[in-house]
Amino acid sequence: MAITLVNPNELPKIDVYRHVSIACGSKLVFVAGQVAWDAEGVTVGEGDLAAQVEQCYLNIHTALAEAGGSFDDVAKLTVYVVDWTPEKMPLLLDGISRAAAKLGVTPVPPATLLGVAALDVPDHLVEVEATAILD
Repeated sequence: MAITLVNPNELPKIDVYRHVSIACGSKLVFVAGQVAWDAEGVTVGEGDLAAQVEQCYLNIHTALAEAGGSFDDVAKLTVYVVDWTPEKMPLLLDGISRAAAKLGVTPVPPATLLGVAALDVPDHLVEVEATAILD
């Protein structure tokens, strides 16, 4: 496995991600920000943050599979949420959990969450990008 995820003892334990990703592979995969589009470009879950997060993660899975990888190979995620407030965290986590259950994975690589004013399409509430390392 090219990625080892670590939570140093001196940092707080976070359940939804690990603080450190140690990569030893040779193939870098950069997945463009994924939004809640299905294969036909139709927005999934209009107005539903959890549904859109789920679709973003499913789209990342699809992109990684095309490169020969999976969520096990993700070194870093960046999540952009429109009009972020801490009250939205349960919806974000619900979407991640739903995608994880569908995919049979535990996506806990280091992640950065950023609140943004808007995304490219007004109906999009979230965008997720990934960097992966494959052997």
